[in-house]
Order: sequence, then C-alpha cells, then structure tokens
Amino acid sequence: MEFESNCSLMKNTSASVAWSSKLPQGLDVEISHHPITLHCVANLIIAMERLNGGKGFTVGTEFRDEDLLNFLLESAVEEHIVLELESAHTERREASRAPGFSSKGEYECSVTDSENKCWVLNKGSMELHAMMLQGGSSYHKVHLNLSTYVTPVPSETEARPVALGIKGSNLYLSCVTSEGRPTLHLEEVADKEQLKSINHESDMVRFLFYKRDTGIDISSLESAHFRNWFISTALQQDNTKMVNMCQRDSSNRLTTFTIQRHN
Repeated sequence: MEFESNCSLMKNTSASVAWSSKLPQGLDVEISHHPITLHCVANLIIAMERLNGGKGFTVGTEFRDEDLLNFLLESAVEEHIVLELESAHTERREASRAPGFSSKGEYECSVTDSENKCWVLNKGSMELHAMMLQGGSSYHKVHLNLSTYVTPVPSETEARPVALGIKGSNLYLSCVTSEGRPTLHLEEVADKEQLKSINHESDMVRFLFYKRDTGIDISSLESAHFRNWFISTALQQDNTKMVNMCQRDSSNRLTTFTIQRHN
C-alpha cells in the first residue's frame, strides 16, 4: 500500500527506512515532497503507534487505504474534542475572574411601605425609621440614589440587583451579620468607585439588594448577601423600631414598598 502525507521527506531516505522497519508486514509508507506541517507529522505518528499497539486485529496485505484513513480521522476527532474542552475550561476560568455585578445607571427615588409610612433618617443613631409624615413634615422623607446593576451571567431570579445610597451623603444601606442574624446598617463609603464593579464573591455584595417588582411601582428588596432576607418595616402601631431585615414569612413586618422615581 502507498500512503502520501504532507511531509517533505522521500521514500528511500533514512527516515522512511526507519518508519518501514516499524510497520506490520505488508504495509509500506511513501512520503512525498509537500510543505511540512507539525499537524500531519502528529497524525502520522498517532496512526503508526496505534497500528503497533495490538488492538486485537491482524494487518496483512489486504489492509486498505481506507483503514489507515479511519485511524487518522479518529485522531483528528479526538484532538478536536480536547481543544473544545480546553477552550471551555479557559472561558469558565475567565468568567470566574470577571466581576459579578457592574453598575449600569442611577436614579433618585423615595420609599414608602404598604401602610404609606416614609423612610426617615435618625441622624443621632444613624438609623432609618418608617413614620407617617403629614403636611409640613414631609421634608424629613429620605431620598435615595438607587444604582442598578447587570451581571455577566443572568441571575436565577427575575430581580434586578441595586444599591441604595442616601442622597447627598456617602451613606449606603448594607446587610451584615449582627448578634447572629442579618441586620440592616448604614455604612459610609468613602470611595464610591468601589461600588461600580463588585465581584460576586467579595464582601462588597453586602451593599446589594435584589429589587423584585410585584406590581406597578411595588417592589421587595432582598439581600444579595443573605438570600431570603428582606428589607422590612414594623407595623403601624410600632414606629419605634428601625427599618431592618426579616424573612418573608414574618407576620409583624412589612416587606413590600412603593419606590417612587423622581428623575
């Protein structure tokens, strides 16, 4: 049998003689003049090694060109699969390095709960409270800068990640552990650039909440750091309690809010 490859060697050279000594009886190889490529050399070596590997068949004079071609095609398929697996691994590695949340935009808003109580900042304790405001006291209402975020990989929820900052200050709402349970805090962020790109595994996720719309301008705010914990307010008969975190099934807390956009 005669076999032509794309390697620039001749049949009667010392290299071809060396190859011929390794071939099964009845099989010969001819190497003609063509531009040499590492790919064709690799395929030829793979084919020869397989022929000498003893896979339970006998190669005689009846061995056909098609048989050797099948070996080469098998090696090409295996190489293609390996390259695809390596490419997928590289893509996953690059995705893991990418930030999980990227800031997209910002707008001003105010928040009231389902009992029409407004968020008010107690500057002495640096806490948010929900209170009924009437007439000239409406200026106590807190205005927020709500920053929206996008993620490289879609979230498993339909909610939009957001950060909530007190307008005119460096204070941002965060959810951290206090006395063994998630608690809402106001934290000062000196460098707001830190909030523009947040890795999903970093501690900065404490500033993010999933805003899930349940109606027209009606939303809940779930902690991105502690899932199933929501920003909530106390019932109307208890205005002394601060805006805090609770689980959705809490019977004495309100977890849905009207978020009114101002620009």
